Amino acid sequence: MLKLAVIRPLLAGALAAAGVVAGANMALAETTYIRGNDGDPETLDQHKTSTVAEAHLFRDLYEGLVINDSKANVIPGAAESWEVSDDGLTYTFKLRDDATWSNGDTVTAEDFVFSFQRIMTPETGAKYANILFPIKNAEKINKGEMEPTELGARAIDEKTLEITLEQPTPYFIELLTHQTGLPVHKASVEEHGSDFVTPENMVTNGAYTLVSFTPGDKIVMEKNPEFREFDSAAIDRIEYLPIEDRATCVRRFEAGEVHSCSDLPTEQIASLKERLGDQVRIAPYLGTYYFALNTEKEALKDPKVRQALAMVIDREFLAEEIWAGAMLPAYALVPPGIGNYQGGGATVEWAEMSPLDREDQAIALMEEAGYGPDNPLTLEISYNNSENHKNTSTAIADMWKPLGVNVTFNVRDLSAHYATLRDTSDYEVARAGWIGDYSDPQNFLFLVESDNTGFNYAKYKNPEYDALMDQAAAEGDLEKRAEILRQAETVFLRDTPFVPLLFYSSLSLVSPKLQGWEDNIRNVHPTRFMSLSE
Repeated sequence: MLKLAVIRPLLAGALAAAGVVAGANMALAETTYIRGNDGDPETLDQHKTSTVAEAHLFRDLYEGLVINDSKANVIPGAAESWEVSDDGLTYTFKLRDDATWSNGDTVTAEDFVFSFQRIMTPETGAKYANILFPIKNAEKINKGEMEPTELGARAIDEKTLEITLEQPTPYFIELLTHQTGLPVHKASVEEHGSDFVTPENMVTNGAYTLVSFTPGDKIVMEKNPEFREFDSAAIDRIEYLPIEDRATCVRRFEAGEVHSCSDLPTEQIASLKERLGDQVRIAPYLGTYYFALNTEKEALKDPKVRQALAMVIDREFLAEEIWAGAMLPAYALVPPGIGNYQGGGATVEWAEMSPLDREDQAIALMEEAGYGPDNPLTLEISYNNSENHKNTSTAIADMWKPLGVNVTFNVRDLSAHYATLRDTSDYEVARAGWIGDYSDPQNFLFLVESDNTGFNYAKYKNPEYDALMDQAAAEGDLEKRAEILRQAETVFLRDTPFVPLLFYSSLSLVSPKLQGWEDNIRNVHPTRFMSLSE
């Protein structure tokens, strides 16, 4: 359990809503951004993180070698510049002279070496370590086959970091914007162990520091006085509120109690647009909403059953009626418009069939597998608590009835839901979503590689698929690589370990008082680039 720091009292009522808070001595007013978030973080250890809700927090607390600006462009972070060798294998980063930790220590190249080694060390238990497998020897280290000191990352001097890759990786710089590439403060980790994440122990190198974390209530951050651009960060204090019920965030927004909401109840979008106009933000988002089918469960081992479950779902109905036009129907895993996918991705062969023909074919597949109304199959759909997910799951349960499928539901909060998917097999069908960490199809297709224990929620194991992904990783020609990845996606769609349902749009409410919020395909909004007006 986290040790909680004492939260400094807010001025009551209208002052809090206006973004004015009392300091420790009540002498100075501060601008406070009240920010709705999808839920509580499962962890504040950046090497064990995986969710978007956590990414928002880490983006304010830490700074990697590179970062995203308010428009999701990749810009220098703790590194002021970098060079890439002609063969694309060696990246040399020059760290800023004024990069500093919140306790006054200098940010050094060795800090990043330690951090990369830590996330690869098996004992760390980093579920998302494989995002950094392009680094030389990273995978072998993570599997316990080599020592962490053999990682392809070394400090040439205090301010020069060299990273060597296994093979050229065209998306490597953008990959480093992900929270797994963030540094940890070595001395704090060594002194406090897993407790380095508590407010009294956490040392950060980003624009903000952690003041307090009260689960179920809020996470409070304040400007980092040691941050090199302290003066340019206009917002003094952030209060992240874990609001999983989207309708609750809307009510608090309209009451002036929060400045932004990270998601919206789709059934309210039309009325929200009428009431709030351009405060409702809907933008394209690099992500896929899907159901994972646990292939370790007896009925779901059969690909005929998985294909039937996928075929009978009316995605157009989900997109228009459940999600109010805020999502697009998905017949593939990789979203459209992604980078490095020349020629576009694969799609299911039945995408253009009429709903009735698809239903007939799905019923036939279920009969071949031994199921139907006379021999029904009972499946449990698990989802994290949200009216949007509830409505989607309920609609799909109705669509599955003609197949002889009876559905029960298991609802958990956000952190418990994803912990269950990552760490257990205690589910059958599970709602999940994946938001691209970088604009490359590999970041979606790697989800079901057999050794991706952190995110392969389907427990899918196919040597043919794994071999294609390995082949793509070794291919330097982008067009040839795209063709190999397309073959892998075709195998995925044939086997259906996941059922892609929808391609995301980001749904937000943004107060006119909040300046600098830029809609972008990554839906990243670092607080340091925003300000609050009266």
